[in-house]
Amino acid sequence: VYFNMSEVEYLDYKTRAKNDIKNTVSLLLSNNSEHKYKGSIETVESEFNNETGNIAFRAKFPNPELLLKHGETGKVEITVPIKNALIIPQKATFEVLDKIYVYVVDQNNTIKSRNITIKQKLSNLYIIESGLSANDKILLEGIQSVKEDDKIKSKFMAPNQVIKGLQLIK
Repeated sequence: VYFNMSEVEYLDYKTRAKNDIKNTVSLLLSNNSEHKYKGSIETVESEFNNETGNIAFRAKFPNPELLLKHGETGKVEITVPIKNALIIPQKATFEVLDKIYVYVVDQNNTIKSRNITIKQKLSNLYIIESGLSANDKILLEGIQSVKEDDKIKSKFMAPNQVIKGLQLIK
């Protein structure tokens, strides 16, 4: 499989490769099913394309059922481990003038809006760069019907319970 990476993606990939992260990749076929065999990155071109800013890669996948044919299309996925990440559901956020906010519930059940910075967007999740700590309680449901300094009745939900309830798709 031949695919391209941007310069930023390439630099992230090389940083992970130095830290002994495997060169294992997955292949998402054009019908959105995952090829059942993992592949490995075999070669990386020596130069970036000046026009696109991308660099070409080649990964090799086992194909014992002869499912993969020359010219097919798909998406190559590289798993990126993220350690000590603070993750919140996207539905707990709202946007005002290109800034993203959450409502934080304090010890008196009063809500305060707080600006957050997103490190990465996933399917229905945000990885937070700044603006929240692991001990903050955020409002998950009803953010459209409250306003700053409202006092609410809240019910705590464990983070793993919240994540299980989300539809996480590729």
